[in-house]
Amino acid sequence: MAGTSAPHGPRYKWIALSNTTIGVLMVTINSSIVLIALPDIFRGIHLDPLAAGNTPYFLWMLMGFMVATAVLVVTFGRIGDMYGRVRMYNLGFAVFTAFSILLSVTWLHGAAGALYMVVMRVLQGVGGALLFANSSAILTDAFPENQRGLALGINTVAAIAGSFIGLILGGLLGPVSWRLVFLISVPVGLFGTVWAYLKLRDTGVRLPSRIDWWGNVTFAVGLVAVLVGITYGVLPYGHHLMGWTNPRVLGALLGGLAVLVVFAWIETRVDQPMFRLRLFRIRPFTAGNIASLLSSLARGGMMFILIIWLQGIWLPLHGYSFASTPLWAGIYMVPMTVGFLVAGPIAGSLSDRFGARPFATGGMVAAAVMFALLQTLPADFQYVWFALLLFGYGLASGLFSSPNQAGIMNSLPPSQRGAGSGMAATFQNSSMVLSIGIFFTLIIVGLSSSLPHSLDRGLVAQGVPVADAARISHLPAVSSLFAAFLGYNPMAILLRPVLPHLSQAHQHLLTGRTFFPHLIAPPFMSGLRTALDFALAACLLAAVASWLRGRRFVYGEGEAEPAPAIGGGHAVAAAGPPEGNGLPGVEREVRAPVRAGAGAKAAVTRAGDRGRAGPAPVGPAPDGRVAGRGGPAGPAPGGGTAGTRATGSRATEGEPPW
Repeated sequence: MAGTSAPHGPRYKWIALSNTTIGVLMVTINSSIVLIALPDIFRGIHLDPLAAGNTPYFLWMLMGFMVATAVLVVTFGRIGDMYGRVRMYNLGFAVFTAFSILLSVTWLHGAAGALYMVVMRVLQGVGGALLFANSSAILTDAFPENQRGLALGINTVAAIAGSFIGLILGGLLGPVSWRLVFLISVPVGLFGTVWAYLKLRDTGVRLPSRIDWWGNVTFAVGLVAVLVGITYGVLPYGHHLMGWTNPRVLGALLGGLAVLVVFAWIETRVDQPMFRLRLFRIRPFTAGNIASLLSSLARGGMMFILIIWLQGIWLPLHGYSFASTPLWAGIYMVPMTVGFLVAGPIAGSLSDRFGARPFATGGMVAAAVMFALLQTLPADFQYVWFALLLFGYGLASGLFSSPNQAGIMNSLPPSQRGAGSGMAATFQNSSMVLSIGIFFTLIIVGLSSSLPHSLDRGLVAQGVPVADAARISHLPAVSSLFAAFLGYNPMAILLRPVLPHLSQAHQHLLTGRTFFPHLIAPPFMSGLRTALDFALAACLLAAVASWLRGRRFVYGEGEAEPAPAIGGGHAVAAAGPPEGNGLPGVEREVRAPVRAGAGAKAAVTRAGDRGRAGPAPVGPAPDGRVAGRGGPAGPAPGGGTAGTRATGSRATEGEPPW
């Protein structure tokens, strides 16, 4: 097994933190900048996203990036473990920058231009996946255990803050030129690529192995099928409000789940799996990932729904034109970002001392309280209360996210940090896509219960012919949500064929800033309260999962005891985590200097086994420290250096620890 390189001085960890934070910030800004700039982008390529047949382009521009990152982060994290996390991270910077340039130079128009941009957007997501998969692992390698919470907290907060900064940048840059939406990343990407290449070094443990091709293929096919099914499930099908009864959607969902079952079976049979299922024997890793998945389920779709609440109801009622609502919705969501920025680094730093459990659990309980309080607001609320609740939710999420990520990364063996980080990102990104599908479904079901009748009655009262009013009122509610989300006046879109036949007074009233918000507010609030109940329940379940992670646990701490060693080189040992933090038999790597010898092989020890230690690999010990602890080894008999050994352990020659 390849060893780790020596630390590159006390400043290296801050170089790693600043570079990875810039990379993560760039990716998350780009994941959301398109949300606000979509109307300008579609106008730039001369395509109406709400016209029949064009909605898939809108959806894939919105979600293609997230699907790509969700599918690929595990694979790229695993490859980073094998060939170097910094190498994969640097490649991610270059790939992301290249496709940002290609997105900005689009020369095609109409459907061809939209298809080109969707493909480039997905490939940009490949670069994002390379950055996401390895950034947390690079930080965990660079920082000692008593500072990882702070480092990962800053990195996590930057990622979440970037998603809100992107909303504002999209609103500012889109009206100037839609190409600037993508060009804004290019100078940052070029700087980050060069800086990462010159300054970042692999300091983590590498475990040379082969790529699990069958696992990679089945995982990608299965997850893509599920996420594509969710994406198309929010679209109407025939006379149905949504596409969940569409045979193709059902086939994608069920077929994808079946392939993922096959994938799980494969991963239990291959010698070097992509998805390390045995990592789930570590309780802090499993509990942290379950909590993260549930938190993302509560947060992902809710952000979209709150933005639609602002754009479709509150902002027009307060005098904002529909065209300006995307920018102002991003600005009015800023208190949530401020809450993240305040709580994240502080909670991450405190979790270094007290563990992740109290902060992550408390954060999810507080988030549930915020969702409960949001239900007390009327459709036309006083902004100060809305801002305070957003700030409170930002604090709660920052309290959860940073310690939870630190707890997940601290629980991982050094050689599995890339794969483990990718697995955590997959859960988070996949649940974000699933969350959007769930929340849109709940809102549309709520709208459909009373909106058709209210809309029909309101249109007839304003002079719209009865037949046209009946037809328009029974159009899928999702089209009105998409129109409001894109900054279009929904009534102007729905009534386009009818408006020329109405009086000027009726036209002005129907397409004004108050008719649609007053019409949609009661059914929207009904669906919103159901969605908030779902988010509240998800947060409470996340709190339970977070509490079950156990007390503070850092991989590599525990029952290792000094063992005599003879000379240079290092061994890989395995031991279980402390009682209460994992299941028996989970292995732990410890670095132990041993004497070099001709033809020596790697030694692996397992907790609970009894026997003798085997021979160790040839090579000098770089620092003589226990992995994950950094403590120096003591002197050994005969002038050697004392290594470490799990109590009552036996070495198995040539067997990897995972």
